[in-house]
Amino acid sequence: LPNEAEICATLQKEFALTTILVNRNSERTNVILGRKTRTVLGPGVIEDTLAGVPLRMGVHEFYQVNTPAAETLYAKAREYAGLKETDFLLDLYCGMGTIGLSMLPDCRRLVGVEVVPQAVDGAKQTAARLGLDADRADFRCQDAGAAAAQLAAEGARPDVIVVDPPRKGCDEATLSAVVRMAPRRVVYVSCNPSTAARDAAWLEQNGYHAEKVQPVDLFPRTKHCECVIAMSKSK
Repeated sequence: LPNEAEICATLQKEFALTTILVNRNSERTNVILGRKTRTVLGPGVIEDTLAGVPLRMGVHEFYQVNTPAAETLYAKAREYAGLKETDFLLDLYCGMGTIGLSMLPDCRRLVGVEVVPQAVDGAKQTAARLGLDADRADFRCQDAGAAAAQLAAEGARPDVIVVDPPRKGCDEATLSAVVRMAPRRVVYVSCNPSTAARDAAWLEQNGYHAEKVQPVDLFPRTKHCECVIAMSKSK
């Protein structure tokens, strides 16, 4: 960038910025950011605490912009999970691990799965700062469907599974693997109620029953709404 030093100095003075990053995206895709980001001022990360979990994030990690509402959403997911101290929790599409780590005080073990490498690195670093080893909190960089299928094939038996997929929802391979692992409860966190309803209907037809649904308005004055669905294994 021309006159980069002057631009950064102006931004720092006018907006009291402590971190400035430069990202260039030259690809013609629907992805907003390019692959590489350069730090020109500050540590290159933002620190925040969400649902009791201390986080450090760069530009490539997904983060909820409405912290108070996100904490309401995650608290409801934790309530719906109904975890016990001996439980094994599987968190699919875990991002930086915030939902799973916020629930870890209630259970014995957490495995989180996320396809974005930077997010997985962030989750591992957060777990390390909290003094958690891989036996207590294990984060894996894999596609959620592939990881779920692998875990099911290995005979993994999580007591509770949390899924927080993107707007397109879960694919059938992921849902099938969830059913094969037969958790006591499935907690579905969604940013798209229509795909959440579709996936909940599929689970309803394959051995699970939707007990509760709670919408949470993370984006006031927009049409978008997140929701949490509590599903239990049918007897």
